Amino acid sequence: MPLMAQVLGISKAGFYAWLKRPPSRRAQEDERLKVAVLATHRKTRETYGTKRLLVELREEGWNLGRDRLARLRKELEIRCRQRRRFKVTTDSQHGLPVAPNLLEQRFTASRPDEAWHGDITYVATDEGWFYLAALKDQYTCEIVGYAMGARMTQDLVTAALHMALQRRRPAPGLIHHSDRGSQYCAKDYQALLQKHGARISMSRKGNCYDNAPIEM
Repeated sequence: MPLMAQVLGISKAGFYAWLKRPPSRRAQEDERLKVAVLATHRKTRETYGTKRLLVELREEGWNLGRDRLARLRKELEIRCRQRRRFKVTTDSQHGLPVAPNLLEQRFTASRPDEAWHGDITYVATDEGWFYLAALKDQYTCEIVGYAMGARMTQDLVTAALHMALQRRRPAPGLIHHSDRGSQYCAKDYQALLQKHGARISMSRKGNCYDNAPIEM
């Protein structure tokens, strides 16, 4: 008889019967839950703790409590990935010229290249945070130009604009709408738009809804 059976004071037959017994219903449910927990953990970029992960799982239809989830996370050796700090500094406090809001939240267009929306966002990559500047066509909802870089500069938005102009070659009268960031208000950037006959439009101060089509 195995040593453990002797220590526990059970018979040899009882020990082997236990070995052949199929997993309990709860154990089987735990195994299914572990698959869901691991999938959701990865889907949320491994940044959710037990509380937020529980909300996600329940929204997906899984019925479990916080204590059970905590136990399964421990068994799976799941740890939250430490999120790197990232500070966004939008430079709208400047003395550069600001254009009026030509769209006034009228987000309808009758043809492509009637209005473009520009914005800058940031993306987490394995190499750190990168800025993404993009231009989106209001009619087709297509990204017509984009550029990515390590800094949020005028060169970044200019690169995105050059791509859009080369790809689309819009007719004069295109409305270029953006926020009041210094990159879009820069003299060289506005001169490039005016050179191609574009009309410059900017959101009102602090109103993200004025550029809703491309808020990223």
